[in-house]
Amino acid sequence: MKSEDIKLLYRYNEWADERILDKATELTHEQITAPNVFGWGSLFGALAHILHAEYYWRSRLSGEAGGDEPREGDFADLEALRARWQTEHAALRQYIGGLTDEQVCGDISSGSGQRPLWHFLLHLYTHGVQHRSECAAMLTEFGQSPGLMDFSVFLSDTGK
Repeated sequence: MKSEDIKLLYRYNEWADERILDKATELTHEQITAPNVFGWGSLFGALAHILHAEYYWRSRLSGEAGGDEPREGDFADLEALRARWQTEHAALRQYIGGLTDEQVCGDISSGSGQRPLWHFLLHLYTHGVQHRSECAAMLTEFGQSPGLMDFSVFLSDTGK
């Protein structure tokens, strides 16, 4: 895997996060916090979980572990969560943007041994895809579908 491939996948992740957040702003607080069958308690909980995972893995992989991990209870409302996510998007963009092909393919240590960095980066990417699809289903139930979120739609929308 090349660093440019990772950068493109993470541009998609940010684009998709923003589409979900844009639609979530159309909901009431009661809808955002309503229980659901997908886990994480509510749409708000799922969004906070995605943000937490992005922060956790970026800080761990970049060597910044030990910071103030964002949790659902840290945010009074969707606007506060979105503001923190914008900060995380910028930090993740900077980290990913600085990676070389050698770093992406190089091994790093984990609890289960040595693995190439791109394995962890792909894990975080697919984690976001999974939970955003659950968020999209919740939004659709409330009449706020984010529309098509396919990678090919991202490529067309962004001129890639």
